[in-house]
Amino acid sequence: TMTARMTILILMRRDTHTAIPPRKSRYLTTTTDMPMAPAASTITEAAGAAGAAGAAGAHSAVDASDTALLHLIWLASPALPVGGFSYSEGLEAAVDADRITDGPSAADWLADQLHLALARADLAVLVQALPAWDRGDTLRLRELDDWVLRTRETQELRLQSEQMGRSLVEWLKTVRPQHAARAADLGHLTYPVAYALASQAALQAGASARGIALGFAFGWAENMAQAAIKSVPLGQSAGQRILARLATEIPTAVDTALAMSDDERQSFSPMLAILSARHEHQYSRLFRS
Repeated sequence: TMTARMTILILMRRDTHTAIPPRKSRYLTTTTDMPMAPAASTITEAAGAAGAAGAAGAHSAVDASDTALLHLIWLASPALPVGGFSYSEGLEAAVDADRITDGPSAADWLADQLHLALARADLAVLVQALPAWDRGDTLRLRELDDWVLRTRETQELRLQSEQMGRSLVEWLKTVRPQHAARAADLGHLTYPVAYALASQAALQAGASARGIALGFAFGWAENMAQAAIKSVPLGQSAGQRILARLATEIPTAVDTALAMSDDERQSFSPMLAILSARHEHQYSRLFRS
């Protein structure tokens, strides 16, 4: 039979190394100089090794991007124990003054604050502090931190940045003590400078400065949407509509911050400052002053 003849030919080749005569078919052609195919076990082992190597390479690449993304999500989480949820940044006073009365007016207010205040100040400081931490430039970091302190327009806003920065460094001592140790030479850190330090792990895992700034801005947006829900007050659906509006505005604000030089960076929001100052003495309030 055909099977028997093929078996005899294979045995002859193994035992005598006699070349197999050429044979043609409609599907394949064998030639006399064709090397003998390796045993099935060899093929399986080689394929398994190649597959394992490829999977390991892909797995490590995925791990790097996953790690970076998870760091960003972690830092943007409202569960981060820095107290951001306890501040309204003047929004509660705006509600008290009837400048914010419903969901759409709250969304408009926060969109303006995002572009006119956050993007031109804290976001800009954050993206400039990232490379300074990376290269260990203590003088540059001190310069940025001092600028944040000098430009807070009310005591309430200054204390917020100091408290959140201090709490973030304390959190780092728990989860990344090697990074927290780098803050020792600088003493106190304001929140955007401390956030840049906390983002070093994400940066080293492959996150971009833009991605870190997007996470920072979204974390701010979540806290402020919750402040609007509690202050106006609003329902959860209205809060989600505010967050959806801010999510469409954040990329433009981040691009503004990334392109901003030291001379262009500013913190000048007169009405926000007035409302924040009023909030310090507001008779009834939910949020920290």
